[in-house]
Amino acid sequence: MAAPFTTFAEFTECLSRAPAPDATAIAASRDRNAMLTKPPGALGRLEEIAIWYAGWRGTARQVIAAPQIVVFAGNHGVTAQGISAFPAEVTQQMVANFNAGGAAINQLARVFGARMDVVALDLDRPTADFTQGPAMTEAECVAALTAGWEAVDTGSDLLVTGEMGIGNTTSAAAIAHALLGGAPADWTGRGTGVDDAGLARKAGAVARGLAANAGRIDTPLGVLGALGGREIAAMAGAMAAARVAGIPVILDGFICSAAALVLHKAVPGALDHAVAGHLSDEAAHGKLLEALGKAPLLDLGLRLGEGSGAALAIAVMQGAVSCHSGMASFDEAGVSDG
Repeated sequence: MAAPFTTFAEFTECLSRAPAPDATAIAASRDRNAMLTKPPGALGRLEEIAIWYAGWRGTARQVIAAPQIVVFAGNHGVTAQGISAFPAEVTQQMVANFNAGGAAINQLARVFGARMDVVALDLDRPTADFTQGPAMTEAECVAALTAGWEAVDTGSDLLVTGEMGIGNTTSAAAIAHALLGGAPADWTGRGTGVDDAGLARKAGAVARGLAANAGRIDTPLGVLGALGGREIAAMAGAMAAARVAGIPVILDGFICSAAALVLHKAVPGALDHAVAGHLSDEAAHGKLLEALGKAPLLDLGLRLGEGSGAALAIAVMQGAVSCHSGMASFDEAGVSDG
């Protein structure tokens, strides 16, 4: 769908007008859950997931039949600071791998029946080095938000946003530090596998980035523009489009969660349609999920990105919704409920 904004202010206003979940569907879903052939609460979090999902889709009985995974790719000027174990060219090479079907996310999309799209964002034009000034102008950031928004298929019934971008754990750490405080080292991790010296360079780059952009990071979207990357902004735009369209979202790891944090800080309730797919092995992800108020569905020690952890959680969502919609009630099964 076309993006109805051209500025940060219009984007925020659009997100603030997003509809709430359907209270009638939630009530009907709770009533159905109480009649299913199981002891109360026996399916644990799956029960609340199914009820939550029903609220966003508007009916008590649902089937997840059209999940979408979108992988956004962007390059970062901050790689000039020696903050990654891999060169920036790897971003373009991995995009080719995605398009050829050779990445982990391709296999997971196929297993769970998800449509997969790849959106490369000006890979030949990296963002500016945020240690020297803003990574993006407002217009550049809005263009990335728009690309994310317009990548969402409104016919989908579940969305996963993934990313690829050498240097983007540093960008995500800078966003988290700017929005949540603490010290730069609290938010920086090893990412692609940097050594101790590389980890120190990352923390130093985050500190210099906030200092260089001190006058530009007084709003969440200002933080996104000054310290983010095009793929991070695009993920935020896609999540916002899903919120407006009533499409539930599964969050991926640290970088995706940093994009989500921008929305969370910009508009109360902006992430009510999202669950955390997994807990990444990136050190600060747990703290970021705590700030978002999201408990992860999985904890498998993943730190690949690409949307891989969230894609695995599609199976959990499908299981929850299928049990809720397909199980017989006590009356239907002729089973006594006590």
